[in-house]
Amino acid sequence: MSEYFVHESSYVDDGVSIGEGTKIWHFCHVQKGAAIGSNCSLGQNVNIANNVKIGNSVKIQNNVSVYEGVELEDYVFCGPSMVFTNDLTPRAKYPKGSANYKKTSIRKGATIGANATIVCGHELGEWCSIAAGAVVTKNVPAHALMAGVPAKQMGWVCECGQVLDKEYKCPDCGRQYERKDDTLREV
Repeated sequence: MSEYFVHESSYVDDGVSIGEGTKIWHFCHVQKGAAIGSNCSLGQNVNIANNVKIGNSVKIQNNVSVYEGVELEDYVFCGPSMVFTNDLTPRAKYPKGSANYKKTSIRKGATIGANATIVCGHELGEWCSIAAGAVVTKNVPAHALMAGVPAKQMGWVCECGQVLDKEYKCPDCGRQYERKDDTLREV
């Protein structure tokens, strides 16, 4: 018996690493050189491009393509139909090749809402939250709540996902944070 599940309608190329407990659902494609951690879930119609690295306990909802140059750390959530890019100036006539793709890092616990777009070459900080439909065009601090087009910071969020109050305390789990300049850290 396999340590992971791949639906019969999905394709996994040779040279792929998949961790224990991971589930890959209908009509997915995992391309050569990709590494997917343990206990991940890839919803229907997910594409994982060549050489993409995905951490443990990552959830990728339906209709998401994770392109080469994107890296997802542990506990990242990608909402339905959200979009990654890897080329700032794409032209069909002048392909740049993978050596010239812009790197995009999605840090531990980040959440990206449905239909959001992450423009390549940026970092999304740990436990940040990107609202549905937002377009991220710059680096995002850890714990930042981003919304709009282009995305702007609207507040701060707890590791548990709840919006923090004005004293940087979580009304749900009680975690307390402190702000120094444009960073937030748990007390």
